[in-house]
Amino acid sequence: MRTEAEFLAEGPRVGIRHFTLADAAEFTALAATSRPLHGPWLAPPADPESYATYAQRLITDPTRHGFLVCERADGRIAGFININNVVAGAFLSGTLGYGAFAHAAGRGLMSEGLDLVLRYAFTAVGLHRLEANIQPANTGSVNLVRRAGFRLEGYSPDFLFIEGAWRDHERWAITTEMRRAKGTGRAGRAGDAGHARDAGAAGAAGRAAEAD
Repeated sequence: MRTEAEFLAEGPRVGIRHFTLADAAEFTALAATSRPLHGPWLAPPADPESYATYAQRLITDPTRHGFLVCERADGRIAGFININNVVAGAFLSGTLGYGAFAHAAGRGLMSEGLDLVLRYAFTAVGLHRLEANIQPANTGSVNLVRRAGFRLEGYSPDFLFIEGAWRDHERWAITTEMRRAKGTGRAGRAGDAGHARDAGAAGAAGRAAEAD
C-alpha cells in the first residue's frame, strides 16, 4: 500500500500510480484470490518471480505504461490498467489491458480508474488514441469501455492466443476528440456515473482486455 502523495491523478475514491517492485506481495496475493473472477480472460502474475518480470517490463519499457488503481481510503490495490504497444510519430496510439481484483469488483472503482488513466494518457503521455481488444463474451469489459466512451471499430477473428487457442476479439477505441465531445476531461466523473451500473456485472473491469 502507498500514500496519496504518490498518485499521478486522483478521483473521489481512487488514485492511479505506477507499478513498483515493492508491490509484489500485495499484487500477487490479490491475483491469486481473484482467479475465479478472472476466469478465461486474463492471468495476472500470481508469484513473486512472474511479478518481477511483469513489473520490470512496465517500469523500463518506453512502449508500456503501467498503472495501479488504488483506493484512496487505505491505499489498497483495486486493479491495474496498462497501456501497451505505444507507437509515437503520426500514430500516437496504444493498447489497453486491465483487470480488477475480486474485492473491488462491482463497485465502480475501475470505471473511475479508467477515466483517470485516459486523462493521463491523453495529456501527460501525449497519446491521441487508445484501443481495447475484448473477447465478445467478456460483457463486463465491454460494458466498462462503452461507459467510458469507446466506440466499436471492428471484429478480428483469431486475434490473440489465450488459454491454448486463438480467440476472436472486438476492437474498441477512443480518441482525444471523442473524450472532449463526451465532456469527460475531469477525473472521477466516469467512476461516479458507473458505480451503480457496475453492480452485478461480474466486476465490470475484472474480466479484462487480454493484452498485458
